Amino acid sequence: MGAGIVGQIIHLPNLGRLTGRFEICVACDPPAIVRRFIEARFGIPAYSGFDDLLATPLDAVLIASPDALHLEHVLWAFAAGLYVFCEKPFAHGLADVAEMIRARNAADKVLQVVYMKRFDSAYTQFLEHLPNNGSDLKQTTVEALDPDADPFVRHHEWRQGGDLPADLRADLDRKQREQVARAVPSLLEDEAYRGSCDAYASSVVHDVNAVHGLLDRLGVEVGSVLGAQLYAEGRGGQGAVRLSDSGAIWIISHLTVPQRPHYCERISLVFDDVSFELCFPSPWLAHHPTGLTVRRGTESEMHTEAIRCGCAEGFVEELKGFHAALTGDCPIVNTAEHSARDTALLADMAVWRAASSDNTARMGATG
Repeated sequence: MGAGIVGQIIHLPNLGRLTGRFEICVACDPPAIVRRFIEARFGIPAYSGFDDLLATPLDAVLIASPDALHLEHVLWAFAAGLYVFCEKPFAHGLADVAEMIRARNAADKVLQVVYMKRFDSAYTQFLEHLPNNGSDLKQTTVEALDPDADPFVRHHEWRQGGDLPADLRADLDRKQREQVARAVPSLLEDEAYRGSCDAYASSVVHDVNAVHGLLDRLGVEVGSVLGAQLYAEGRGGQGAVRLSDSGAIWIISHLTVPQRPHYCERISLVFDDVSFELCFPSPWLAHHPTGLTVRRGTESEMHTEAIRCGCAEGFVEELKGFHAALTGDCPIVNTAEHSARDTALLADMAVWRAASSDNTARMGATG
């Protein structure tokens, strides 16, 4: 459901490689140009709406529709008795996540959120190399400079849905604004709205989820937001979060720079005598290995270890994980509850930013 760029370049080809686990039966996307391309390229029927899908016997649905439609598509899927694999951002606010969790529980079906970094081989090795606890953790950092997709997908053959009717575009915008307003009622200006949707919810959410997994491994709890900002017309977002158990701080920064065709995404954890750094390639580059670097030091020596963990593709591995969860072979990774935690933190950052901007405006008015 939703056969746009991520569906055409990543999900449909990856599902096609896993023929022992999945059979792709049908795709759903409103623009006719996309549907014609899907049918010709992947040899499956493509429909424009829900009702046509019901005529096809299905077990599960992969939801890669626009963010604003995730809520209704997830609810529809559970009402139809399907398992759900849903792209991020799962939702913009906790109320919507809670509604989807209730629907999942009522349907008694598996729900997994698309966070492929949890299945990256370097990430899983990172978990194994971490100390037994986070008592010595001093700082966690997320930094991403992203040129967006174009430098990495322009060589692919895919179709953009330029023939989406204007009323559907307006409906998508209305639904997304309503969802963001439920999560951050005071987020009014355009830059902050775009930043909350893009820099926070659509981009840095991947790293937030990955760091949450690392902190879980260390037994470190996430505390309060210390500061946050959205900037660069909504292409940039940053924040600082207290890590309550260790006295450490978590620094988060993401900026999309379309005219700078170089991708940089790092997660680092710094302890008293050791630091770890994950360096990710662009997610659009399949089978490019993530780098894991470990640096250990004494007063006079520094030892650096570069760990290469293979070229397994995280997007493929998470589909294998979804299948394993459906068959009962493995527990679910990236549950709705995990996504709720990520959503809550990013909403708190947006709320902090909105409150700070409001206070600044009041000071300017009275000063």
